[in-house]
Amino acid sequence: MAGHSKFKNIMHRKGAQDKKRSNLFSKLSREITVAAKMGMPDPDMNPRLRLAVNAAKAQSMPKDNIQRAIDKATASDGENYEEVRYEGYGPGGSAIIVEALTDNRNRTATNIRTAFSKNGGNLGTEGSVAHGFERLGLIVYPADVGGEEKVLEAALEAGAEDIASTEDGHEIWTAADDLHAVAEALEKSLGEAETVKLAWKPNLTVDMDEKNAGTLLKLIDVLDDDDDVQTVWGNYDISDEVMEKLDG
Repeated sequence: MAGHSKFKNIMHRKGAQDKKRSNLFSKLSREITVAAKMGMPDPDMNPRLRLAVNAAKAQSMPKDNIQRAIDKATASDGENYEEVRYEGYGPGGSAIIVEALTDNRNRTATNIRTAFSKNGGNLGTEGSVAHGFERLGLIVYPADVGGEEKVLEAALEAGAEDIASTEDGHEIWTAADDLHAVAEALEKSLGEAETVKLAWKPNLTVDMDEKNAGTLLKLIDVLDDDDDVQTVWGNYDISDEVMEKLDG
């Protein structure tokens, strides 16, 4: 139950996305509304809603905003969002999965296709890249929650499947159906997590050189900036050395 973190690049991009607060709050609100509409509007009775509310709290989203998003689910004039997944190929042979919540499939599909084609990618059909990923639960804790041994022990007791610890933090992987139960158990021993969500974990990763990494990160930024896009996953691995060159 250990291994090198394959998601440091995703986390790096997440950090960049978090700076766009209003855009981020809009995405979090949309997820809360959809989760509340799909089940009970009570986080204690609705695991998906509880995860969405916890994610919003982790980003310091005001309580009023969270409640408004829940109330939207029961409003008769509320928007109807549907979940859509897009799959495609990015620069350097990378595979990308984009998860969206949209009230207009045509608009979203056009925007996603344009983002891929203008940034060295190519939108594929459903299932074209998903076979190279596993659908798992992902729980992220910051490094200051404790050392690898402490987190590993807590993860094992909670029923997690795998853990990857780096100086940036701890990623705990679970079976998709076990995500809520494991997150709840870990909260008792480690406190509230930074991230709790369903994720696409690549079976194999592709190393990116500087040129392809630069184009790929532009693609991810464009996708992240789209209001309909909730999450972007990929099988790319960008070394610290390449990241430093790009950031420099």
